[in-house]
Amino acid sequence: MEKYAHDILIVGAGLAGLRAAVAASEVNSKLDIAVISKLHPLRSHSVCAQGGTGAVMREKDSFDLHAFDTIKGADYLADQDAVEFFVKNAPKEIILTEHWGCPWSRTPDGKIDQRPFGGHTFPRACFAADMTGFHEMHTLYGKATSYDNVNFYDEWFVTSILVDNNTAVGLTAIEMKTGKMHAFQTKAIIMATGGYERIYEFTTFSHTTTGDGMAMAYRAGAPLMDMEFVQFHPTGLVPSGVLITEGARGEGGYLLNAKGERFMKNYAAEKMELAPRDVISRAEQTEILEGRGWEGPYGPYIALDLTHLGEEKINERLPLIRDVAIKLGGVDPVKEYIPIRPAAHYSMGGIRTNIKTETSIKGLYAAGECSCVSIHGANRLGTNSTAECLVFGAVAGEEAAKCASLYSFHEVSNQMVLAEEKRVFDGILGSEGNERVSAIRDELRRMMNTKVWIFRIGDQLESALKEIRELKRRFKNIKVEDKGKQFNTGFASALQLDFMLDLGEITIISALARTESRGAHSRRDYPKRDDENWLKHTLAYQTKDGPRLEYIPVTITRWPPAARTY
Repeated sequence: MEKYAHDILIVGAGLAGLRAAVAASEVNSKLDIAVISKLHPLRSHSVCAQGGTGAVMREKDSFDLHAFDTIKGADYLADQDAVEFFVKNAPKEIILTEHWGCPWSRTPDGKIDQRPFGGHTFPRACFAADMTGFHEMHTLYGKATSYDNVNFYDEWFVTSILVDNNTAVGLTAIEMKTGKMHAFQTKAIIMATGGYERIYEFTTFSHTTTGDGMAMAYRAGAPLMDMEFVQFHPTGLVPSGVLITEGARGEGGYLLNAKGERFMKNYAAEKMELAPRDVISRAEQTEILEGRGWEGPYGPYIALDLTHLGEEKINERLPLIRDVAIKLGGVDPVKEYIPIRPAAHYSMGGIRTNIKTETSIKGLYAAGECSCVSIHGANRLGTNSTAECLVFGAVAGEEAAKCASLYSFHEVSNQMVLAEEKRVFDGILGSEGNERVSAIRDELRRMMNTKVWIFRIGDQLESALKEIRELKRRFKNIKVEDKGKQFNTGFASALQLDFMLDLGEITIISALARTESRGAHSRRDYPKRDDENWLKHTLAYQTKDGPRLEYIPVTITRWPPAARTY
């Protein structure tokens, strides 16, 4: 087995990973930095971000206002010291990306334009038409590839983090071109692997966003935090689930039920279609459950009306949305309503980190959606995710570079590597059972869609827990039909499903334990927010018997919990 050595290993090549690579190189150009991704970087899910990146860029806006909007939107579960740090650093990142060539949309006087977004009291979503993530990614990839000390391992599947004496010492990864496993030795690791919403059937997420990095960190001994909080985006295109950006509502789009009513007046009279995502998703689901949804061949849905915006504005501000609606929805939003309903979209939870992106394992950092520094709490505001990737991707790169500049390599034991090789090749690829990976995966997704969705009930969560543990048992009896080594996509799907089953189990157990409704976690049997008992973060640790939960307090600096109304 071949071994590689790099000072810093960055797993994931989306916004957070690329920003970390740039930051680490800026700290010390002599460091040997590797970016490892199971995709080509420009196929990372970050390119799917559409509507905007939030930052304070105008005199009438303020850091305090952005911080309060974020904390209120988070239903007061966000750590307020992290939020304050985040909002103060976001504008710097917008300016940097502008200097590096990001083609931000402009106002007539040449300033970076900003549009309204849900839960924000000021239009602070900087945008590049409705392809913000696409343009940010191309900008960062161009910047990262300009450094001689940044090396890319494209289409390498990382399978485990190697830890010795609570210190991250390396990784194991399969080169998909050859199918061979290799060991990587390092001084610091940054996990930037994104979310895991592909555990749901109806989701806005790419098929590759399966939470690998979260599961690897969990198995390595780092806790995952607040995994019960999954965001459902109000506007997933029916039937594909492809995202219809919140920017469509920011530009003035309406949500209509089958009676033609703008029903948000009954749920958030002040904010209407620009209420936070959890509020709108619950409203849409309620309209559907109470029989006021439109009827279509793929079940009931809600209508998104952009027709009043006019063709010129749609083509200027929402060109991708028009293209997607026509090609994947069969409707032209200039003339017709877009069929939408809530879709699983984002994980507020992830690998627990502090403001420096440090985990509980020395030398292991995490940034972006796979992490939980807890600026989003129980519900993320739109535009804060791409901003988080930039802000904390930069922090992770800087902190990892400092670590790698101070410390020497640790030995990667052959025993650890051989054990992982045996688990992966003998236990998963070599398994000769009678269960199909696709069947288990589809059952997982259907179950999460029906029992761990927008509205949750204790007995359904208990049923879901039994089901997922049965799926985990069945996974031990799978058979990957293709036993070849080169670009074995069936093998990759099995590795991903292994991670997804762990993450689904943690989500269910965390949701079952939290006997309140807060943000995106809505319990029908416990409909009230309970600050006395549940103003705290959930930590999930791996044990041989499944996740073990602990709790830690929320950091509150200046904004005590209050009633959350819009």
